[in-house]
Amino acid sequence: MSDVTARSAAPLDEVMLAMDVVDTLRHQQGLATRELDTDAKEAQLIDRLRDIYHQQGIEVSDHILREGVVALQESRFTYDPPTPSFGVTLARLYVGRQQWGKPVLLIAAALVALFVGYFGVWQPYQAEQAQQARIELAEGLPAQMDNLYDTIFEETKVQQAVLDAEAIRTRGQTFAAEGNRPAAEDAVADLTALRDLIRQEYTLRVVNRADEQSGFWTFPEINTDATNYYLVVEALDADGQTLSLPILNEETGATETVSIWGVRVPEAVYDAVMADRRDDGIIQNNEIGRKSYGFIEVNYNVPVSGGAVTRW
Repeated sequence: MSDVTARSAAPLDEVMLAMDVVDTLRHQQGLATRELDTDAKEAQLIDRLRDIYHQQGIEVSDHILREGVVALQESRFTYDPPTPSFGVTLARLYVGRQQWGKPVLLIAAALVALFVGYFGVWQPYQAEQAQQARIELAEGLPAQMDNLYDTIFEETKVQQAVLDAEAIRTRGQTFAAEGNRPAAEDAVADLTALRDLIRQEYTLRVVNRADEQSGFWTFPEINTDATNYYLVVEALDADGQTLSLPILNEETGATETVSIWGVRVPEAVYDAVMADRRDDGIIQNNEIGRKSYGFIEVNYNVPVSGGAVTRW
């Protein structure tokens, strides 16, 4: 039997004693180095080891002491760390999986959820929204324009409303075909406003309250030699509620939505209304016009000059 085979077949207690001898030699490094470096006989080193164990109250056979000396020389019980490599790295990662496994799993789960959420939910949702927007622009908005035009055509009593609606529809559908959604939506809004206008019904009356003016006059900035006369009016619906309407201010060129505004009238009309109010504080005939269903303009009872102001 070879020495290696004999050593491998040795009882466990002998192996453990040999390891202890090696450990003793390492802790007594000066002894081991001195004895071995001077080529001292193995017996002398064994004698010294025997004395060390004897001082500790341990009896170790020469065979075990000799095995320890040989093991030290052969570095038999010395741990040499493995050379760094990809396999070693994987092995260390596997051994330490309890430390890094849970955080990595959480991060991986979050990345999977993010991936699924983005590519499985968000992108399809965005694509669906974009598709609906394209359908709305190509079909929905033009259909709304057609429906509004048909309503105006059926309900209006004046040709001008039909002409205006047709022009707005043509413009809006052109914008829709070009992919200009804001302009197409503006056309829908304009048609809606025209439809609502022809459905409006109200009377236009001169304001006849003690704390408010019924009329006023001004000098226009562009011609200070002229005088403009205005009656202060308001629109009342069938229930007597005051309406707010978009009024073009002839002095500023801006359209404002107001509940009271000034309608420019000839001087004679202005004087007649003011005289009526001065008579007894009440304007007897304060209705100066009426807006009927199906029409776009007010039908005035008195001559007007066609202008209005929203501030004075």
